[in-house]
Amino acid sequence: MQAAFWHKRWADNQIGFHQGQVNAHLQQHWSALGLVQGSKVLVPLCGKSLDLAWLAGQGYQVLGVELSQLAVEDFFRGQQLQPQVDEHGAFKVYRSGNLQLWCGDFFALSAADLADCTGLYDRAAVIALPPAMRERYAALLTANLPQACKGLMVTLDYDQLKLDGPPFAVGDAETRRLFAAWQPQALQAQDIIGQSPKFEQAGVAQLFERVYRLQR
Repeated sequence: MQAAFWHKRWADNQIGFHQGQVNAHLQQHWSALGLVQGSKVLVPLCGKSLDLAWLAGQGYQVLGVELSQLAVEDFFRGQQLQPQVDEHGAFKVYRSGNLQLWCGDFFALSAADLADCTGLYDRAAVIALPPAMRERYAALLTANLPQACKGLMVTLDYDQLKLDGPPFAVGDAETRRLFAAWQPQALQAQDIIGQSPKFEQAGVAQLFERVYRLQR
C-alpha cells in the first residue's frame, strides 16, 4: 500500500475511518495506563483525529504522525489553532502548545525521535496496514520506543474474505504475536456489526472491536 493511496483518500474525502467524536475506548481506558500528566504520547497514523486534542486537554504532550499534509492542516483548522511549522529530518512539523503533528512517512521515525515517548495510542494505525507493513510497524514500535512505554490499542477483527481492507482484520492471535514483547492485555471485546452498515452489506456476520493495554 503506497503513499499515493492515502493521499488520494484524503483528497477525495474518502475518510470513513475518521470519527466525529472522541473515541469512547480512549476515554474509558486511558487512565488505566497510569501515565503522569506531561508524559509524551505517540499517536501513529493519526489523521485529524479529535483524540489528539482530547489527550492534549488531559495534560499530555502529543506527538502525532501523519502522512497527509491535508489531514494535518485540517486538524489545526478544526481546532482553530495556528501552528508553528518547521522541519525535522524527513518530516514537516506542526506545533501548537502541547500538540506536535509530524507530517511524513511513519517508517522514517528513529529511536531518537521517540526517545521521550512514554505513551502510545493506536486506534486506527495497525488496522490501516496490510500484513507486511503491520510487521514493519510493530517492529519499529518495539525497537524504537522506550522500554517503559505503555500503550492503548484498538483493533478490528472480522472475516477478511468478505471484505478487503482497509481497515484490515487484525485478530487476537496476530495482535499477540506482533506485540509479544508488549504482553497485550485484553480490556474489552465488543461485536459492533450492528453499527457498521458497510460490513453488514458485505455479508460480514461479526465485527469485533478489541481494546488492549500494552506494557513491556
